[in-house]
Amino acid sequence: MAMLMALSMTLRAFAAGLPDLGEVGAGDLSPMAERRVGEQAMRQIRWHERAYVEDPEVEDYLNRLGLGLAAHAPSVSQDFGFFAVRDASLNAFALPGGFIGVHTGLIVEARGESELAAVLGHEIAHVTQRHIAQMVGNQGRTGLIMLASLIVAILAAGSNSQAAEAAIATGSAAGIQSQLAFSRDFEREADRVGLQVLDQAGFDVRGMASFFERLQRGSRLYENHAPVYMRTHPLTSERIADIENRVQSLADRRVPDSTSFRLVRAKLIVDGGDVHTLDGRMKRLDGEVAWVVDYAQIRAALARGRVDDAVRRMAALGEHPDHAMFRALEGEVLTAAGKWEQAVAHYEVALKRFPDQRALVYGEAEALLAAGRAAEASSRLRSRLAVSEDDARLWSLLARSRAAEGSSSGRHRAQAEVYRLQGALRAAVEQLELARKAGDADFYEASAIDSRMRSLRAELAAEREQARRGG
Repeated sequence: MAMLMALSMTLRAFAAGLPDLGEVGAGDLSPMAERRVGEQAMRQIRWHERAYVEDPEVEDYLNRLGLGLAAHAPSVSQDFGFFAVRDASLNAFALPGGFIGVHTGLIVEARGESELAAVLGHEIAHVTQRHIAQMVGNQGRTGLIMLASLIVAILAAGSNSQAAEAAIATGSAAGIQSQLAFSRDFEREADRVGLQVLDQAGFDVRGMASFFERLQRGSRLYENHAPVYMRTHPLTSERIADIENRVQSLADRRVPDSTSFRLVRAKLIVDGGDVHTLDGRMKRLDGEVAWVVDYAQIRAALARGRVDDAVRRMAALGEHPDHAMFRALEGEVLTAAGKWEQAVAHYEVALKRFPDQRALVYGEAEALLAAGRAAEASSRLRSRLAVSEDDARLWSLLARSRAAEGSSSGRHRAQAEVYRLQGALRAAVEQLELARKAGDADFYEASAIDSRMRSLRAELAAEREQARRGG
């Protein structure tokens, strides 16, 4: 009962926050309306869903892979965003507006990068062919409530299949269960377009057929007890046969897995559970090349709190690719060992080689703060925020560095941006009010705080008016 109440509250919060979409119905959601619904869903997932994987290396990898695939999709006029959800099952799902979630189990269990790419290609096709918009649009706001139920169910099912069913039950739309699954026509179209995307992006097209066969065999274990969300992509022998027939007409190619795929998979294996089960999980890396195993063992030593072992293994690391994830791992080891000045120097060199890697940027800021160099951390973070103003982690680090400098106004101002990005506009305004009252801002910073406060107050007023009209 408590689970049902919690899910019901989550669903109501999401549904209440749905944007004013104007006239929805008699067709499908407009691309703009669909994107706004997706952005609202992502705020809920990113800031309130514990299963969301807040790891820049994993997320950046999925976005590089996914955007590379999406570039080959037909009629692309859609922005995409890819993220991971910690769940051991083999699954991925598309939300409105081009947001695609990937279960960590899918990455860990994929027998090659082409299998993972095949599933992403399929989900990308659902987005580009606007299948979600067509399913939901004809039902107006009732359809959006149904969609909210599905989103909650997708996430709840990872830990409790009964909770998923409860989430579905809280969506009051009649016949919701039968409406959740994509139609056979939609699935066949997603298969066809996804296979085309996979081929044109240079992956092994056999990855789609092989993975879907494995997924079908795995799904049989659930029989009639499968949670509803597992049936949103119904697999049939007919579909698999159709994919296999199409594969026969395409080029047969062997595509090696990227270094990023192999390292991300190793990282997820190490980070995928309790340290007491780590030895068992590490067996999944049997047969991997030495540098992947070395990377995983160093991460495992850190996970177990064996910093000296991690330092020793890092020093003994043999030949390995010059990759940003190895550079980030070395920085983590140095920071964990309390070698903060060495860590700062390491990150400076690494960022010259890989200037856009978020894990290195965050790591450098952490090392600078640990080394007592808060003013330098603030300076570098501001430079990054000038081009990445919607990065909440950068703002959070800036709040810490400003506090370490002794600037109360600076801390509150930066924290206001964190709350803004979380969708908590009232809390953001309160932080700016605290920043103004702190009294330690100079003229220019005080003016910037006042300007930002006016802007966010206007946004908050508009949000309240929308909620009043919607209520």
